[in-house]
Amino acid sequence: QEISQKCIGCICEAASGCNVTVGCDGPVCGPFYITKQYWIDAGKPYINGGQSDNDNEDTFRSCAKDAYCAARTVENYMAKFSRDCTGNGIINCDDYIRIHRFGASGCTNTLHSVYENIYKLCIQTVGEY
Repeated sequence: QEISQKCIGCICEAASGCNVTVGCDGPVCGPFYITKQYWIDAGKPYINGGQSDNDNEDTFRSCAKDAYCAARTVENYMAKFSRDCTGNGIINCDDYIRIHRFGASGCTNTLHSVYENIYKLCIQTVGEY
């Protein structure tokens, strides 16, 4: 199942409160707290559409800090790495939030309670998994 816009919105909400002015803090950038490796794994989306042919820091940062480019990065990442992390036989936003937070290989980890509560409240509000 493809990741929904509502799910992407709730991932953004859990990561930063969807703060589009957050900038970069250490290795993470933008409202989704994307790392450079995550962006590379997602195919290096470019801020003006398409994909970048380089992986320089400025190209990564400009995409990660742009809400639309960052959302496309998350979409690409989930299309590539989606899997059933919760073991319930379906792939939904409960899996995508874990893949976003821990990567596909670590997505069976438990979410931090604050992060999970923000996510769950958002999902209840938008009414979708």
